[in-house]
Amino acid sequence: MKKKKNEQKLKQLTWQGLGTIEVVIIIAVLIAVALLFRKEITGFAEDLMESVFDLGVLSPNG
Repeated sequence: MKKKKNEQKLKQLTWQGLGTIEVVIIIAVLIAVALLFRKEITGFAEDLMESVFDLGVLSPNG
């Protein structure tokens, strides 16, 4: 009886550990993609900020 409880507890801990590993791998992949496309991402963000905060669009005199 005690052995069965220990086995169930071990299985539960194993599944929890696998969930943690999955999250770590996903974060690592996202960081790797961000580093690979760093210039493209920053260029896109700068263009987006310029278009969003362009004060010339708001003034009637242009």
